[in-house]
Amino acid sequence: MSIDNYTDIEVTLDNHVATVEIQRPPLNFFDHSLIKQLADAFDALDAEPDCRAIVLASTGKAFCAGANFGTGQADGTGSADFTEEGFQNTTGKLYQEATRLFASKKVVIGAIQGAAIGGGLGLALVPDFRVASPAARFGANFVKLGLHQGFGISVTLPRLIGQRAAAHMLLTGKRISGVEAADIGLVDQLVDAEDLRPAALSLAREIAENAPLAVMSVRATLRTGLAEAVAEATQHELKEQQWLRATDDAYEGIRAVAQRRPGVFTGT
Repeated sequence: MSIDNYTDIEVTLDNHVATVEIQRPPLNFFDHSLIKQLADAFDALDAEPDCRAIVLASTGKAFCAGANFGTGQADGTGSADFTEEGFQNTTGKLYQEATRLFASKKVVIGAIQGAAIGGGLGLALVPDFRVASPAARFGANFVKLGLHQGFGISVTLPRLIGQRAAAHMLLTGKRISGVEAADIGLVDQLVDAEDLRPAALSLAREIAENAPLAVMSVRATLRTGLAEAVAEATQHELKEQQWLRATDDAYEGIRAVAQRRPGVFTGT
């Protein structure tokens, strides 16, 4: 079964397992439109009795390299969602769609290849489990951009790996490998790159073999309060991002990351 109502994702359903594939290669940058499509797909699959589990995957070399800030200038090189004006008017709507993802009812398995950076890390934290290869890279690089973390990472990351490890990722902005991510509990299963999608599907099918109402009930209990906590966290995250996006350091950080160099920050 194939569901073709989306422009940037593809949804297929086979043997009780849906695959939701992001198709913005090579880096799969996200914006409001993409997150809304994902949330709409998750809602549709929640209403589909034949779907018992979801695999969230992507094409290209990155799972999701985050938001497309471009050079940080109003020159059309990045998404309008992440300009200074975009943070004032659009990003809040994006976070509302992100909260819908966390409110989904079906188990989600993430197949994480390549990079999951910034908001892409936030998206990788939506699934219940993450399968990745050693070549995967995870990073909360917001401080390198001169920004505050978003996408609910303030609650989802420490909930998964603990406060100390989350603080280390957020305050250093460093990237970690799939192996390091597995060591700290960010990744549940580490497999060779060619086995990534089959391993994610295998785990989804193992879950889908069980009584579907019971699975949804147990999952809902385990995730009690998560969507509500994400909704509350994103309100605070957005306020911090809005004022920081207007600083000189944010413009410098975004340029520096785009140019693959350390930022020269002034605290202004």
